[in-house]
Amino acid sequence: MKSALLAAVGVSALLLAAPAYAQGTNQGVKIGILNDQSGVYADYGGKWSVEAARMAIEDFGGEVLGQKIELVTADHQNKPDLAVSIARRWYDVENVDMITELTTSSVALAIHELSKEKKKIDIVVGAATSRLTGDACQPYGFHWAYDTHALGVGTGGALTKAGGNTWFFLTADYAFGYALEKDTSDIVTANGGKVVGSVRVPLNSSDFSSFLLQAQSSKAKIVGLANAGLDTTNSIKQAAEFGIVSGGQKLAGLLMTLAEVNGLGLQAAQGLVLTEGYYWDLNDKTRNLGERFLKRTGRMPSMIHAGTYSSTLSYLKAVKAAGTKDPDAVAKKLKELPVDDDFAKGKVLENGRMVHDMYLFEVKKPSESKKPWDYYKLLATVPGDQAFFSAKDSGCPATK
Repeated sequence: MKSALLAAVGVSALLLAAPAYAQGTNQGVKIGILNDQSGVYADYGGKWSVEAARMAIEDFGGEVLGQKIELVTADHQNKPDLAVSIARRWYDVENVDMITELTTSSVALAIHELSKEKKKIDIVVGAATSRLTGDACQPYGFHWAYDTHALGVGTGGALTKAGGNTWFFLTADYAFGYALEKDTSDIVTANGGKVVGSVRVPLNSSDFSSFLLQAQSSKAKIVGLANAGLDTTNSIKQAAEFGIVSGGQKLAGLLMTLAEVNGLGLQAAQGLVLTEGYYWDLNDKTRNLGERFLKRTGRMPSMIHAGTYSSTLSYLKAVKAAGTKDPDAVAKKLKELPVDDDFAKGKVLENGRMVHDMYLFEVKKPSESKKPWDYYKLLATVPGDQAFFSAKDSGCPATK
């Protein structure tokens, strides 16, 4: 454990500036990207989110309040205890001002609690659980790109209304999976559907056969994949081997991004319905970010990468507007300033939830794709105030 921590932190510094400043009021702003860079979610966020944050810092000008901006990063390996150890060191020793990305809900919830204790700002992008701005909300915590409620409203609501009124869930066996299954189930039943069963699947499973057989025998019209990253792509590939879709059931990728669709390829992914908060080919602004990201990385960004760009940029704008790095002042500005960048237009609620439109997409057939990364057709736009809980209804004790 100790060696893993030292390795994770030791190779973490990606400096966009001079070495760390002396402690005190003249110290520069330091931002940390803490996520999975080697495991099941490495493509989902990983080093691509680091590059997105670097883009945001460069676009902002590389400095704020007359001081250079520094970026550090580490791999939490999807282990909450390791993540907390890294974050505690960042906060206490390395003077990190804000941590963002935070893929994996169990990690994000743990860092959320630490940030509250340390009075430091965190902006969650990659983790999904709606608890972050619900019962686990705190004054210095924010949630940016999407959450389990928005995914449930988008994909769950659309498929149920279209006749997919019986559901069986393959659920990742940790906080994210539980929240995604619950939020989607609530939307399904509210729209007249029924959940006929579910099974919990360990993170980073290689064999989904026993779980898929249960889904198949349930006869549910929709098999909801309440997982993400490689777990999603592997479950879809193995579902094809069992003839689940050819047998008349439909797969719902409840958390899929462009990264997973690219990993599957259009032949395997065609027809899947999914919800994202960003797609590079939506409009001129999203195309601007996408094409610049492509030149740097060789790939288009997903909503996680674009969301990390936005969270980093929004934090820096709030620091500039506040005229200080003081977390209370910056948190206040984050909630006051509108979000308007190449990721989205939105607003931040009192509970820290950034509200913006979400989009329901269908993955194109190979014959429908006209150019590289031309993967989605837009089925519907879900207005932000429908996609996300209001602060009052979120379950956040501070906003009831």
